Amino acid sequence: MSRTHSTQYLAEVCRIAEQIDAETIEQIAEELHELRAREGRLFLLGVGGSAANCSHAVNDFRKLCGIEAYTPSDNVAELTARTNDEGWETVFSAWLTVSRASSSDAVFVMSVGGGDAEKNISVNLVRALEEAKRRGLKVFGIVGRQGGYTRQVGDTVVVIPTVNPAHVTPHTEAFQAVVWHCLVSHPMLQTSGTKWETTR
Repeated sequence: MSRTHSTQYLAEVCRIAEQIDAETIEQIAEELHELRAREGRLFLLGVGGSAANCSHAVNDFRKLCGIEAYTPSDNVAELTARTNDEGWETVFSAWLTVSRASSSDAVFVMSVGGGDAEKNISVNLVRALEEAKRRGLKVFGIVGRQGGYTRQVGDTVVVIPTVNPAHVTPHTEAFQAVVWHCLVSHPMLQTSGTKWETTR
């Protein structure tokens, strides 16, 4: 049984890789190139597994691409204090406010659904994007749902194709890593080599 599952799962990965919109990824690369040129900051937002992906991506964008990048999930003290005192719904929007996010900056959302206030799912992302739009930030994203708020209001959003509705979450979170690694290794963006590729 496990071998059958593994074979099917990996076949789904291949189908997603074939169907994903490479042109949208190229557009994000161009936008990030312009962001760096104007010395803007990149704010990455996500919850759950996507929050961990944001933390990893912050390292890569900073170290490999020279882009000033941050994510609120790297500051557990502030995140939990705001959740405790003000509520989970506004933790990201308040963080953008204190960060003095401006039109020279951009938000990059990594999320399975992209936020949905009506269904009370990842409302903190919705409120953050409302604040980002109010401040004139560009919005990028990697999501697994067409109908989420990130896809609705984002400027350039990669939607991970659904090839099996039972595996939307694992495929989306896995392909978030595929896409951001594609970006940080892009010749337009990468300024520093990775360790193994530069070791002789």
